[in-house]
Amino acid sequence: MRKSLSVFSVLALSVGIALSAAPAQAALPLLGNTQEMPSLAPVLEQVTPAVVNISVSGKKITRQRLPEQFRFFFGPNMPDEQVSEQPFQALGSGVIIDAKKGYVITNAHVVHEADEIKVNLKDGREYAAKKIGEDKQSDIALLQIKAEDLVQIKFADSDDLRVGDYALAIGNPFGLGQTVTSGIVSALGRSGLNIENLENFIQTDAAINSGNSGGALLNLRGELIGINTAILGPNGGNIGIGFAIPSNMVRDLSDQIVKYGEVRRGQLGITGTELTTDIAKSFGYNKKDGAFVNQVMPDSAADKAGIKAGDIIISIDGKPIRSFGELRAKIATMGADKQVALGLIRDGKEQTVKVTLKKADDSEILASALHPALEGAKLSTTTEPVTGVAVSDIDPRSPAAASGLQKGDIIIGVNRLRINSLGELTKALKDKPEVLALNIQRGDSSLYLVIR
Repeated sequence: MRKSLSVFSVLALSVGIALSAAPAQAALPLLGNTQEMPSLAPVLEQVTPAVVNISVSGKKITRQRLPEQFRFFFGPNMPDEQVSEQPFQALGSGVIIDAKKGYVITNAHVVHEADEIKVNLKDGREYAAKKIGEDKQSDIALLQIKAEDLVQIKFADSDDLRVGDYALAIGNPFGLGQTVTSGIVSALGRSGLNIENLENFIQTDAAINSGNSGGALLNLRGELIGINTAILGPNGGNIGIGFAIPSNMVRDLSDQIVKYGEVRRGQLGITGTELTTDIAKSFGYNKKDGAFVNQVMPDSAADKAGIKAGDIIISIDGKPIRSFGELRAKIATMGADKQVALGLIRDGKEQTVKVTLKKADDSEILASALHPALEGAKLSTTTEPVTGVAVSDIDPRSPAAASGLQKGDIIIGVNRLRINSLGELTKALKDKPEVLALNIQRGDSSLYLVIR
C-alpha cells in the first residue's frame, strides 16, 4: 500500500431508540430469543473464501551512474554505472474472479518486480502464482493459480454506485490475516490525486490499511464494486479516506489481459479540461458535471465521430460522467476497437455520437533508443494536459537530466516539427541529428531546450 492512515471509527446501528423521556438507567430493548440479530456474517461467509492473501519476494535492481571524475582515478575501463540488487518481501491482497481458471486480480504495485508470488487461501492452502499480465497505469495485475474448489466473487456494476451506499473492505492489513471492515461510499470519480496515471477512484471510509492493496471492496450483496488500492495519510494507517478502482474498470482490464496478454488501451483523440460553472454557462449548459473538449486530433476516433472543440461530453453509454479525469480513465480502460456512445452538449443541445476507439500509442520506452543525448529518460505518449511525449521518469545523474529535462516535461516539438506521439518523435530522430531543439511544455510554461 502506498499511502495510508489510522483512526478508530465506530459504526453504530441504532435499533428502536425512543425519543420520549426515560429513566437514566433505562437500557435499549433486547431482541427476543426468536429474533435474528442483524449481521453481515451470512454474506461474508459466502464471499470471504474468494479474497486471498498475497506474499511476494524478489530483488530490486538499482542503477547508479558513477561521476565522471572517478575516471581520473580508475581509468577508461571503469563501468558507466553501478548495479546493485536489494532483496525485498511484501504482502498484499487479491480477489478470485474466475474459480475454474484460477484467475486472481490484485494491484500491479503488489507484484511488480516480484520473482516469487504466493497466494494464500482462507482455508490455509497456499499456491505459487503466475503473473498473466499487468497495467501499471491503472495499477491492476492478473495472476493465475492451479487449484480446485475455489470460490469467485461476482462483479457489480460500479456505474450504479451512489454516495452513501454501504461498502465492505476485505484484505490483509499489516499482514494480520483476512480482515473485514465496513463503511460507506464517500465519493465517486475521484481523480487528480497523483496516485496512478489513470484515476477514477471510489472513495470510502471503510478502514483500509497497508496490506489491503488488491483486496475487495464489496456491496451488501457480496458483489465486487472495487479493488482497494491506496489510502491518504502520513503514517501508514487509516483515517477514513481510502480509494478503490471501480469494478467496471477492473473487469475491462482483466478481460483484455486474458484475451491479449496485455492491455490494449482505447484512445478518443482529444485534449480537454475539467468543466467549471463558468465554462458550462458560456456553452449553454447549466450543470457542472462533464468533460470540456479543448481540441480534437486530426484523423482520431473523435474526429471521425464528428466531435468538435467546445463540445461538453456528459455520458458514456448512457452513464453520466463527472469529470474529464473520469472520461479519460474509462475510455483508456475500455480497450481499442470498442464502440461507445458518447452523450454531449453542443450549442446548448444534447446529442449522442457513436465512436469506435483507436488503440492508444502510449507504450513507455527508454529515450536512449531514440538519441544518445536523451539517455536516462523514459518517454510515453500523453494527451493531458497537452498532446505530446511525456518524460515519465528520469535518472537525475543522466545526460538527459544534465541537458535540463525534468520528470513531467512534455515534448511537443523537436527541430520545428510538431510532436504528438512517440511514433512521431521516433521518426523525427531516426537520423540522430547532432543538435536537438526540444519544445517543452513544463506546467503552464512553454520553453526550448537546445541539446548538443
